[in-house]
Amino acid sequence: MDIRLGDIVRMKKPHPCGSYEWTIERVGMDFKLRCIGCGHQVMLPRRQAEKNIREVRREEGAAPAEAATENN
Repeated sequence: MDIRLGDIVRMKKPHPCGSYEWTIERVGMDFKLRCIGCGHQVMLPRRQAEKNIREVRREEGAAPAEAATENN
């Protein structure tokens, strides 16, 4: 699953505040997510996060992964 920093993801179940949407703040073996509704942050193992993600939206102007890694 292609998930990048700044993406907005819709999860399977809502957060207790009622929001289904989270912003990706860290990507690696774990994902750091911030709830869009209340700002609460959580760390989830990659496997669990990918299982619960239903939709991924890119923020406008987000750099593609290839362009972000080039050092020219």
